[in-house]
Amino acid sequence: MKVSHYLLILIFLFSLELIAQSTQQFADLGEFRLVSGEVIKDCKLGYRTFGTLNEEKSNVILFPTWFGGKSESLANHVGQGKIADNTKFYVITVDALGNGISSSPSNSKDQAGEIFPEITILDMVNSQYQLLTEVFGFKKIYGMIGGSMGGMQVMQWIVTYPDFMERAVSYVGTPFLTSYDKLLWQTELNIIDLAKACPSDEKELLKAIAGLHNYALQTPSYRISKTAPHEFDEFINTIYDNYTKIFNSDDWKSQLKAMMNHDITKSFNGSLKEAASAVRAKILIIVGTQDHMVNPTPSVEFAEILNAELYQFKNDCGHLAPGCEMEKFVQLVNNFFALQ
Repeated sequence: MKVSHYLLILIFLFSLELIAQSTQQFADLGEFRLVSGEVIKDCKLGYRTFGTLNEEKSNVILFPTWFGGKSESLANHVGQGKIADNTKFYVITVDALGNGISSSPSNSKDQAGEIFPEITILDMVNSQYQLLTEVFGFKKIYGMIGGSMGGMQVMQWIVTYPDFMERAVSYVGTPFLTSYDKLLWQTELNIIDLAKACPSDEKELLKAIAGLHNYALQTPSYRISKTAPHEFDEFINTIYDNYTKIFNSDDWKSQLKAMMNHDITKSFNGSLKEAASAVRAKILIIVGTQDHMVNPTPSVEFAEILNAELYQFKNDCGHLAPGCEMEKFVQLVNNFFALQ
């Protein structure tokens, strides 16, 4: 057999293995009690796995979804030369509650739409802890990484279950929202509530949210440089098309409210220093200095208090700053997670 043919077969078999591993799976969490005391009935948590769990079960990395994200999308960031290297680690990408895959307003049989219980970032973390401890049987994992709302989950994880992980990476996340962040999220929430009161067409509602959301996603200079005025109609229509196909306004509202309520200092007398004193893991915090969606100031302050590793992307890509320097981003994360 020619070497080239042999390599093709190996690549094909590896691809089949990766596809099998990345199949959408669900954990049944039963009657899942939220921090509010309410219960999500028949709670399901979606996840996917990549790589091989070693004999010591010491190479696990958790990767929760960003706002509105799906574990399927996270799969694009898993692999050799990517931010979650499944050739070295057993990577578990998990669908956060309210994302339309795990239990959410859009897919609940008994609590659909507006009657779905209000969730928090802590509820997302607690559901993931139940997944890892009860379904997988882990007592501890090597690390976790999350971006945006995923980074908020990581921030909550490290103070709520401080001994459960050795290393954690939060990128473009925050320990709590600033008033500037809340201004955006509250306005999106107001749009949804106003539209629901009318009521209005779901697609038109999502288009209104999409325009505002993308207004804050990157910097003015980035958008001006990337989209000429005569290209605007094509640009905005593409956004409208993508958002109306992917998102659901009830799920959007559910996760919006979870972020609005996010503040890891709540259990620490409102003190970021007290919250930091609970942290046991080694931490890497990554921000974009021109992030107009999740202001980097609290994360920078938290990193300084923790004496944690901190990297600040100074490009004009806004909230998507790490992705605009992907090679550097991957290097930072891979070096941080390097097995000793």
